[in-house]
Amino acid sequence: MQSGVSGIMIARGALIKPWIFTEIKEQRHWDISSRERLNILQDYTNYGLEHWGSDTQGVEKTRRFLLEWLSFLCRYIPVGLLEHPPQRINERPPYYVGRDYLETLMASQNVDDWIKISEMLLGHVPANFSFLPKHKANSYK
Repeated sequence: MQSGVSGIMIARGALIKPWIFTEIKEQRHWDISSRERLNILQDYTNYGLEHWGSDTQGVEKTRRFLLEWLSFLCRYIPVGLLEHPPQRINERPPYYVGRDYLETLMASQNVDDWIKISEMLLGHVPANFSFLPKHKANSYK
């Protein structure tokens, strides 16, 4: 296939949808399930614990990076729910109810829901834990 394009930039697209490289390679839209997405997050936390250690400090460092990433991942809208695929990165993600509880939780813009996801993967947060995302989109709610 000849397109005349000499390069592309993916950048934030890969933060929101890390399986984009699979979609490009296979030339298809992947309607990834919430369970498959949770498995990607589990791999991510395993890599974090392997890198920073599984002690309290390593778990909390992994949690902070995971929560920052969740501030991007929550912007993904599953292909099966899109009225007009593909999702555009500059479009405001609408509120939607997912096909299951986990999909709805992953779509939440609420930090408390991101913390719930982190607790599924890393255990309960300490009593004094707080998180303020560095990259939260404040232009809409």
